[in-house]
This record gives sequence, structure tokens and C-alpha cells, in this order.
Amino acid sequence: MYVVLPPLPLQYHRNMSKIVYIKLTKVSPTAGPFNIYDQYNHLLAEDVSRQSLIDGIGYTLDDDVTLIKLVATGECAYEKIVAIEAMTPTEFFTTETEIVTTGCVFRHLKNPTIYNYFYGNIEPYVIEYPFSYSPQDEIVQSIKSYDKVYQYTDDGTGVSSYANKIAVDDVYFNKLVVYNDQQSSGVLELEPKPLHNLKAYMEYPKYNSDSKTVLYTKSDNFYQVNTIYDVVKSKAEQLFITTCESLSVDKVVNQENMIYTQRSFNKPQLRAKDSRVRLSLTNRSDTHIVSNFIINSSMLSYK
Repeated sequence: MYVVLPPLPLQYHRNMSKIVYIKLTKVSPTAGPFNIYDQYNHLLAEDVSRQSLIDGIGYTLDDDVTLIKLVATGECAYEKIVAIEAMTPTEFFTTETEIVTTGCVFRHLKNPTIYNYFYGNIEPYVIEYPFSYSPQDEIVQSIKSYDKVYQYTDDGTGVSSYANKIAVDDVYFNKLVVYNDQQSSGVLELEPKPLHNLKAYMEYPKYNSDSKTVLYTKSDNFYQVNTIYDVVKSKAEQLFITTCESLSVDKVVNQENMIYTQRSFNKPQLRAKDSRVRLSLTNRSDTHIVSNFIINSSMLSYK
């Protein structure tokens, strides 16, 4: 899927070498980096970025070299051999690079220590739990879940094995959204509770422009999150919008309708006959979370 169109008019040196310029004319948005070889498998350059080859880059070659080999070393690994052809400077500088979307065979679980990682990107692991209350409205107080979080080691065989795992206590989902039809907690960034450090503990919650950072604790094998209240600006506007980032993620929080400023009072509680708890892991791929069940701690709301 890549085309190499070298060079500018060949420039010869006294030692019978020439300068050849390589330029990509078609490229995938996730391609690269590349290793570049001549026809004799002599390495010319290593880990050359996609952008460098889009701009065009020159190499000094022996005069008898007539072929260039590009080897992509990213997730879509492949190689392509292209003959050296003459181009005018005008052709070289006016040739536009076309960005094309092509597929490749994805090899799953090549690395037994990596999980939600596809085509060179960390993809979100998202799980959502619904809760319904009957017959009276209830107020969400906290979220408590029983999850097992594992990290795996590579024993050299390249095969995932449950014998190579350890359970960790300081890793959990990094984002949480609790919502009902009219209310939402917005994006809660989750961090582990600082141990034996009261000063650090008192710095939470932290109020960000598009989220609130709160603490989670692990006790008796339960992960628990508190500090949940409604941050919606207007009930007349939607709580979520469609995302274009990943087809595996069905929705994202409508940040234009959330306000994360600090409030010393007037913290509306999430109160309804149902609620949804949405947990996401978006910042790492070296852990395997086994979700067992979740408890939505609530209390009856009398009106």
C-alpha cells in the first residue's frame, strides 16, 4: 500500500555513489516506523517515521543499487521492494501524499502481558451496570465493586498462562460516570487513596476543567468510590454525545453540559428510580480486570 518514488536527478560522487530520495505517495494513518534496506539487505536507516518519508528523505547509495526495500515495523508489519526511478524536481515536490485506510491481519495476544491494545493504540475497556429501584426513588451514595485485577509476566513462551499472574491492589478503572436520565456525575477520574499521607489525602477531590479527580479505596477485596453528586448544568440538554474516536465506544460525556467547579454547599444528589454506573479503563493495557459484580450503595429518598 506504499509507493516509493525516488529519486531527484541522480547526483553522482567521485566514489561512484548517488543520492536517492524516498517519498511515500500513499500511506496509512497508523503506518510506521520503517527500516530501510537496499537490495543487498544493507540497513540504510532504522525507525524512520512516517512523516519523514512523507516529506521525502535522501540517502547516499552505491551506484549499483537499483532497488529499495521498506520494512514496516509497526502493528501492520510488512515489506515492499521498489525500483529506483528518475523524477524531475518538479514531480518530486508537487507529488501529494494520499492518506489511505487499509486493513491488515491483526494478531491477537502476541504479547501475553498486553490486553486492550489494538493496532498500536490503547482501546477503552468499558463496562456499564444498570440499577433499578422499586417503588421509591433512591439516592446514590457510593459505588462498590468486586473486581480482580491481574498483571501477567512473560515466561518466554509467548503464551498467556494463568500461572504467570499476580493480583494487584493499586490498579483499577481510571474513569467513572454515574448517571440517570436527567442527572450525571460527569467524568470522575479515579486515583488510589494515598496511604499514610493525610496531607495528600486532603487535596482531593481535585476539580479539573473537564473532570473531577476522586479517590478509590480497596478494602476486603472491594473497590469503593464516594464523592458522587450531580454536575449537570441543564436538564434540557443531552448528557452524552456520539464519539468519533472509536467505534467500540458508544458515547462520551457531553462536557458542555457539565460544571465541575468546587461547591462548598448545594451539591445535588443523584436521585431517581434507576441509575447506571459506567466504568472505563483508558490509560493502560498491562492489566486484566475481571469484573465480577458491583453494588450501588443507595438510600431511600422521601419527598
